[in-house]
Amino acid sequence: MAQLRQEVEPGEAGLDAKALDRLDRYLARFVDEGRLPGFLVALARGGRVAHLTTYGRRDVAAGLPVERDTVWRIYSMTKPVTAVAVLQLVEEGRLSLDDPLERHLPAFAGPRVYVGGSGDDVTTRPAAGPILVRHLLTHTAGLTFGFYCTHPVDALYRAAGLASSVPPGADLAETTDVYASLPLQFDPGTQWNYSVASNVLGRVVEVVSGQPLDVFFTERILGPLGMTDTGFHVPDEQSDRLAELYGQMDDGSGIEPIPGLPLDGRPRFLSGSGGLVATAYDWHRFMELLRRRGELDGTRLLTPAGIDLMTRNHLPGGADLRSYGSHPAHDEPGNDGVGFGFNVSVVVDPARTQAPSGLGTFGWSGAATTTFWVDPGRDLTFQFMTQLRPKSSLRIYPELKRLVHEAVIG
Repeated sequence: MAQLRQEVEPGEAGLDAKALDRLDRYLARFVDEGRLPGFLVALARGGRVAHLTTYGRRDVAAGLPVERDTVWRIYSMTKPVTAVAVLQLVEEGRLSLDDPLERHLPAFAGPRVYVGGSGDDVTTRPAAGPILVRHLLTHTAGLTFGFYCTHPVDALYRAAGLASSVPPGADLAETTDVYASLPLQFDPGTQWNYSVASNVLGRVVEVVSGQPLDVFFTERILGPLGMTDTGFHVPDEQSDRLAELYGQMDDGSGIEPIPGLPLDGRPRFLSGSGGLVATAYDWHRFMELLRRRGELDGTRLLTPAGIDLMTRNHLPGGADLRSYGSHPAHDEPGNDGVGFGFNVSVVVDPARTQAPSGLGTFGWSGAATTTFWVDPGRDLTFQFMTQLRPKSSLRIYPELKRLVHEAVIG
């Protein structure tokens, strides 16, 4: 078991200690006011951790503090790991970004696009072209989430038992077959819509590699990187370090424990979208793999070109998420100036971003208010870990970016 440690003083890394103190105090207020249970925040430059703070509780009722080796549900931060897995298969020549999805998952042959109607009276038309692997990586495949509740196809997902993206008791293969039975919202490649696409990618990895997704992750990514506390379940020897998951109370008066994914044994459903847990040490290792363009401590998982491909904007014409998004949920100021790579957001226009961001900064967040980013221009990595699934946004991320930006002085 490895723990993240501060390796250099902030000043040695070109960081302002007073600004970092403001960052800590900003986050601590959320805990002190009962809006977060606890947190871990870490900032590194040139691969060396220069700021590391833990505060609050990983289990409020039990009085257990957040510690450097606390295990966190990272939910959608799983997606970049899935992208690395896909790109490994691409670089080995076993998969192409331009492969039609039906080549590997025949249930997706002949996709159809929603035209009108609802329930059993739905009109569709043939899609203008097939779903390609690259469409899944960029969330431009036409898939969706049932919980959006803003488009008739979202309702079809819920009617098919996909309110939480997974039919009760289904495995990954069974789940992707259900996705394939439903119409697309739009022609593949024509809009951006955050969706179940990474679950489909997880199934593609299984089919192409001939291995279950958890085995592939462990043998090809987590094991080589020394990410021994990361996986789809929490073994007995790690269970006392797992943070409790919280949600906001209905009356807004505080937070309360809520159920999360079952983690006490290998799950039947292996989610390439959001199934992993990790520690801060492990996630630092993964960010370092990305920052160092595919290599860490002599172990190379991807070529520099592969990482560059993953972390550049793939929306056409330099579009951002707000202009290319299909859902009202995407029409928000936080999506201005931010494009999308392969399962990571990418800053394409710093002047238009909601908070200060360097050109080419990439990263992603998770449903329990975890987030990370890598800023290549400033040689910086950042992670924030907590365990709150809010009913409404805390608006915490823009302020985090502003405070980190203020801390960089050299």
